Amino acid sequence: MEKNDSFLIRPSTSEDMAAITEIYGESVLNGLGSFEIKPPDLLEMTARRNTILEQQLPYIVAEKEGRVVGYAYAGLYRPRPAYRHSVENSVYVSDEAQGLGIGRALLSQLIDECRTAQKKQMVAVIGDSGNRSSIALHRAHGFRHVGILEAVGYKHDRWVDTVIMQKNLDIDGDS
Repeated sequence: MEKNDSFLIRPSTSEDMAAITEIYGESVLNGLGSFEIKPPDLLEMTARRNTILEQQLPYIVAEKEGRVVGYAYAGLYRPRPAYRHSVENSVYVSDEAQGLGIGRALLSQLIDECRTAQKKQMVAVIGDSGNRSSIALHRAHGFRHVGILEAVGYKHDRWVDTVIMQKNLDIDGDS
């Protein structure tokens, strides 16, 4: 667990799932970080978390004043066995907690936990090439830009790119 003066990073629990579902739902409805169109319900979000935990991968939350205000997890990059050492990260922070360093703390903890789990590569698949905050967050943690998939998603009445960034977890540096 990482403690900041204003928030705490800790493993998620089943009691956190309502808040996580709400944070993700807001992103689905109003953002481009996810290419889902309809927010999944609590049951689906709980099943997704359970899958991550069954794979012995981290699923963490940021708590501020007793409320979950952000979460992050690492899932397998792809299901085939050859990819078993690579993970894809996801980081979501509630609108009211943006700009407080919560995303930075979540990603840092996630990287550390994936290193401990002996993962070798972390991939970020960032919705919208205009998502400067997510791109900057990943760059600050040592991710490098490896490509853009142009206009692969259609959401909010426009075509949206996907930015691919990658971090070698065997290399020390920003985490």
